[in-house]
Amino acid sequence: MQSLRSFPNVQSLIDRLLDSAVPGEVLPSQQTLAEARNQLFKTLPSNGIGLESTIEHLTRYIKPALNGNSLTANYYGFVTGGSTAAASLADNLATLYDQNVQVHLPNETIATDLEDAALRMLCSLLSLNAEEWPHRTFTTGATASNVIGLACAREAVISKHLTAKGAYSVSCVGETGLVKAMREAGVEDIQVLTSAPHSSLSKAASILGLGRSCIKLIGHENAPHLIDLAKLESALQEPNVASIVAISCSEVNTGKFATHSESHMREIRHLCDRFNAWVHVDGAFGIFARLLTDADDASLIQASSGIELADSITGDGHKLLNVPYDCGFILTRSRSNAEQVFQNPNAAYLSGGAASDIASPLNIGIENSRRFRALPVYATLVAYGRHGYAEMLERQVRLSRGIAKYITESAHFELLPERTVKEGIKDSFDDVFIIVLFRARDASLNDRLVDLIKATAKIYVSGTAWKGLPACRFAVSNWAVEPERDLQLITSVLEGIVHDWKSRTAA
Repeated sequence: MQSLRSFPNVQSLIDRLLDSAVPGEVLPSQQTLAEARNQLFKTLPSNGIGLESTIEHLTRYIKPALNGNSLTANYYGFVTGGSTAAASLADNLATLYDQNVQVHLPNETIATDLEDAALRMLCSLLSLNAEEWPHRTFTTGATASNVIGLACAREAVISKHLTAKGAYSVSCVGETGLVKAMREAGVEDIQVLTSAPHSSLSKAASILGLGRSCIKLIGHENAPHLIDLAKLESALQEPNVASIVAISCSEVNTGKFATHSESHMREIRHLCDRFNAWVHVDGAFGIFARLLTDADDASLIQASSGIELADSITGDGHKLLNVPYDCGFILTRSRSNAEQVFQNPNAAYLSGGAASDIASPLNIGIENSRRFRALPVYATLVAYGRHGYAEMLERQVRLSRGIAKYITESAHFELLPERTVKEGIKDSFDDVFIIVLFRARDASLNDRLVDLIKATAKIYVSGTAWKGLPACRFAVSNWAVEPERDLQLITSVLEGIVHDWKSRTAA
């Protein structure tokens, strides 16, 4: 029986576990998965097997049965970055010291000071003025960030209607509840106006009592990812309806942006100000396009400009920032509005003492218990800085455009969405970010394409759908991407699949 009283050198144990964790196949074999499942403990042992036996169990069975998306650049499934060396080291430190970063306790720890510093640097990385975003905090990911963003939006738009009606006796939604506040404000419904939204937006609306049906699409007829200003203005004029406008800063299937320029965003802001609507940006990964500076990236730079005009912005750290799961962030313009929603009343032991420029995180976000996820963010930003992250993103974009060009020139695959000639230049790829959507021209091959790619265990793509038909998606987001090397592997895998398919169907 293993004693819990001893505290061995944790780092040496981690080193042993990671000793064989080197880049290799993206996916484990079916045999490896089956063996690992058979070896899983299904019941709790009365006497533990001990530390040494546990290390052997993890090394022999568990580790080989996990997909290696953090250890190889060739995972293109979910938009999942890996973990930079600096972030990985800091994450081990966060585990070792096990901080619960919930209350600002400046006389006891610098944890919340460090979190504030990390968020300030993150704002700087994204060309946002931290002073204009006093409500800033880390979350588990963009889904939780969307919940917080819509909660703050719900609070603000109902408060505006209450003020307009003179209902000063009702303080806020967080205090009196949604039903009473809406009744007093004369609001019959709340709508979320958006284009090509991520599914997490509907989930957030459901959690907050707005309902998934509150999501209303206002995209252009021939470009559904782009917000149609005429549709937006019409929807905002609905009587007795409070509105939240959610902007997809790079849509998950195609990588397209909901706005095409700063002037487009300014028009949206103007309309929302006229009708007391809140502007929320879901920038899970698209917000990082703000790091691009090259003239070849002008289309993406324009598409991601102007988001600083929003009321709230969400993003994911475990995507293009390449820090470990789970890490997201939310920025809004009003700390007091957030505290109306998320404060912990009547809990003196959680007060954190005197008022401070640094908020206790439990009063501005969902969780009362939080991992020290700010530490990996801090470490990686300090280690690589703006130029390091810009260079990383440039490599990712270059590989994505290489994949798009290869698919366009291939007789066997089709790039999606269907492309148009831009200013007389055929096959311009300056609007390709990190997502490449495509399908096989042969319908029977297309039905099996994702599975055939995964079966190679050399690269990993995710399956999706486009206009009712199966499609494949590359999401390029790992810090270790090398465009020339990785494109050669990708093209060889795709060409090999076509060759084998032709051989089988011809037989």
